[in-house]
Amino acid sequence: LLQGVVDSGGAPARLRAWLVSQQRKHRLQWPRRGTVSFGDLRRVTPISAKFGLDRGRAIDRYYIERFLQENALDIRGRCLELGDAYYITTLGGDRVTQADVLHVVAGNPEATIVADLTNAPHIPSDIFDCIIFTQSLQMIYDMPAALKTLHRILKPGGVLLMTTSGISKVGRRLGRDDWGEYWRLTAQGVEALFADHFPGADAKVVPYGNVLAATAYLQGLALEELEPAELDYVDPDFEVIVGARVMKALTP
Repeated sequence: LLQGVVDSGGAPARLRAWLVSQQRKHRLQWPRRGTVSFGDLRRVTPISAKFGLDRGRAIDRYYIERFLQENALDIRGRCLELGDAYYITTLGGDRVTQADVLHVVAGNPEATIVADLTNAPHIPSDIFDCIIFTQSLQMIYDMPAALKTLHRILKPGGVLLMTTSGISKVGRRLGRDDWGEYWRLTAQGVEALFADHFPGADAKVVPYGNVLAATAYLQGLALEELEPAELDYVDPDFEVIVGARVMKALTP
């Protein structure tokens, strides 16, 4: 009961501080301090350094695809995706009239647009009904400039479907990969960014994950090693993935 009151945060701050002091004094934690068994997780290197891809499917992809499936009806009309058109094709179906693929450098055979989103005046304004923008914002140093471009090229009433990493290992580094990875964002941070750069938009930001999913993902365990209920439980204090559905305002 004492642990529940402390964890809930519902009690006044002074009461919580006193309860915590009593927990420490009388060793009332549960499980008792010193009795937690780390098992295979008592290690300073992850079980897999490849996001679990050598063991099965990556845990983050479960949340990314769940978010996109929940918003699949927004994938319609003229759509843009980065790198390839996989999600446009698999989730958009016959609602899509044109699929475009953006890549930052020339050479991608699937790319219909070569552009750096931080500086892309050659992309016309107000042309896309939907933009799928998964796991990319954290790899762009100048996030405001990229968001400004995304807002400009999206039609009024068009929808941006974005996901970004919360709790995660670093995936890319300059000097080792073609580009780096600069940021980790919270749902609160994503809400603030879109409030600033998508004025008047209808934005819904949702976190996915919990402490078990985050621990498993950091250790490089695979999706198949967790139960659905363990993946689906959402604890907003442990955001593995943050998704945002942002509808551009119909009028400036």
